[in-house]
Amino acid sequence: MNDTDTASSLEAQLALIAPLRAAIGQAIVGQEAVVEQLLIGLLAGGHCLLEGVPGLGKTLLVRTLGQALELQFRRVQFTPDLMPSDILGTEILEEDHGTGHRSFKFQPGPVFTNLLLADELNRTPPKTQAALLEAMQEKTVSYAGVTHELPAPFFVLATQNPIEQAGTYPLPEAQLDRFLLHVRVDYPSEAEERAIIEQTTGVTSAKVPRVMRGEDVLALQARVREVHLGADLLDWITRLVRASRPLAGASADIVQYVKWGAGPRAGQSLVLAAKARALLHGRYAATRDDVLALAAPVLRHRLLLSFAAEAEQVSPDDVVAMILRDVPLGA
Repeated sequence: MNDTDTASSLEAQLALIAPLRAAIGQAIVGQEAVVEQLLIGLLAGGHCLLEGVPGLGKTLLVRTLGQALELQFRRVQFTPDLMPSDILGTEILEEDHGTGHRSFKFQPGPVFTNLLLADELNRTPPKTQAALLEAMQEKTVSYAGVTHELPAPFFVLATQNPIEQAGTYPLPEAQLDRFLLHVRVDYPSEAEERAIIEQTTGVTSAKVPRVMRGEDVLALQARVREVHLGADLLDWITRLVRASRPLAGASADIVQYVKWGAGPRAGQSLVLAAKARALLHGRYAATRDDVLALAAPVLRHRLLLSFAAEAEQVSPDDVVAMILRDVPLGA
């Protein structure tokens, strides 16, 4: 394939992004930043954790994305009695009626899909939460000594409610680190809320067209890694991640408010997310603005704050703002 064909192929792939946004907009009013972050997660090949109070359309948003993509979509409602086998699958005993021979056969669970909605993930016990760890990181499921490959692409979108603590199990740090982005879903504006009420209480319902196939998603994910990210940005991202750790030489704010900082996976995530955002905006090189826009979604769930931060109501986003203030580009 020559350079002209490559450029033409890239333009054709990027041309699918606008219709995808429009398709999601058929059912979702507003929430442009949230939609953009979900698409960044999709293009970067990572998983997203959506957090927001009930009734903000988190589940509808993920379902709409599943409808717009020509991919297999499954939803799992996480509850306190959910078992790992309910997600991963189990072995069933089958009998050959001709020979009478019995054998175990693996029956795949709902995780064997392209787009998995893990609804209210923090309502299920840790042993069931942990069942997703291998799937999210390795894209495989191991059962009875056999490793099963998951379909490609594989994308987990999990939701959780930040205000209800009764009957919930906070996600362990190791699992939080597997999410590329922690997406905050906020209240809509007054105009958006009026449009939502009008749209959802009428006779007709929004129909979401399918605009992107699995091979298109995989092609765009491959393109993301080709996006240029300069050495200065790479140095800056490395320093930002290292500045989140309360080690020798850290700022007084980080020492006071952070118990554990982000690990190297945060730097990898920030690079890929910045590249994906650049491609989403039709650019083939990441910029400072891409890093600034995604620093909080990448870092907020990877910081374990101290008691002092909790006592003074300092949030992870406040800490990210401190890091960006203390570690400017080119310093």
